[in-house]
Amino acid sequence: MTAVELHGDCHPRFAALREAFAENFTERGEVGASLCVVERGETVVDLWGGWTDAAKSRPWQRDTIANVYSTTKGVAAVAAAMLADRNALDVERPVAHYWPEFAQSGKERITVHQLLTHEAGLVGVDEELPDGAALDWDHMVAALERQAPMWTPGEGLGYHAITYGWLVGEVIRRIDGRTCGEFVRDEISAPLDIDFYIGLPASEDDRTAELLPAPGSAGINIPPEGLAAKALGLASPRLASGVNTREWRAAELPAANGHGNARALATLYGALAGGGAPLLSAEGVERAAAHRVTADDLVLGFEVRRALGFILSTPGGRYEWGPNPRTFGHSGAGGSLAFADPDRRIGFGYVMNQMSAGLGADPRWKPMLNALYAALN
Repeated sequence: MTAVELHGDCHPRFAALREAFAENFTERGEVGASLCVVERGETVVDLWGGWTDAAKSRPWQRDTIANVYSTTKGVAAVAAAMLADRNALDVERPVAHYWPEFAQSGKERITVHQLLTHEAGLVGVDEELPDGAALDWDHMVAALERQAPMWTPGEGLGYHAITYGWLVGEVIRRIDGRTCGEFVRDEISAPLDIDFYIGLPASEDDRTAELLPAPGSAGINIPPEGLAAKALGLASPRLASGVNTREWRAAELPAANGHGNARALATLYGALAGGGAPLLSAEGVERAAAHRVTADDLVLGFEVRRALGFILSTPGGRYEWGPNPRTFGHSGAGGSLAFADPDRRIGFGYVMNQMSAGLGADPRWKPMLNALYAALN
């Protein structure tokens, strides 16, 4: 691997973090990426470098954005938290209170809380789906209305890898009238002046990085039967088109197809780490980010700690994002990561286009996070 020229700014305190980011390119297969840290409201690291395509013909620019897969879930969780903060959403109410058609097939008691913590038992859809169904919001919402839980809701935790987006997004739409993507655009991206989209306009395609599959594999290898196949299979090319297509980018999938950069995510989580202004009250942040459940995930196969739509850092676990267990955020398939550490008042964002294989910890995270927290100590 050869070194790349990094661009942007980095406070001298974080020189080791800059070096760890640079080493991702020389030692860990990075192609193009951005990295940002916001500390107490001040941007202290804002770096980018590499290439937006496999041919390495287009340099990664300051305004380059990329699909961040499930890192999108944290942004959708912020939207839900904002509705709760405004007393428009009570997460302990049944989903059917807001979405009456949901109360089919034994789902009348499932709460919004259980959707956000992945305890609803709705990780997939049993019925046969037509080609392209995952890009058809109304079709998937109707299928989930008919779907019976795959375990007793509240008695197990399993990653709702794709269904989270339709489930949480439809609750948002029923309450607010806007889609989740519209809500994020108007209530999160615009007030914070950040570059983040759920449902990407064609006007932004030229600055969107091409996502590159994990070397030597087709990505995440999962058994063809079982909950993992049901959960992750909804993003298959047959159902969801390719990740670099206009169809995928244009659709609103609040679980998986947010597009943005590290600066956008670090700014968002930096605001939450500082108490939420201007998006949420301090009480709203605390409510959304409080620990709700810890369990071995029935889909992922390892222990996960969850808040309302967020993953909580697990010291010693797959999701170890620094030393503070109150750290909350979300990662995405292939390696993107964003979180808030309210104890150190930081927001962290990392977005790349070269995916790595597997679920959970990405090998590029630990060197960067070790350097980050060494600088903070």
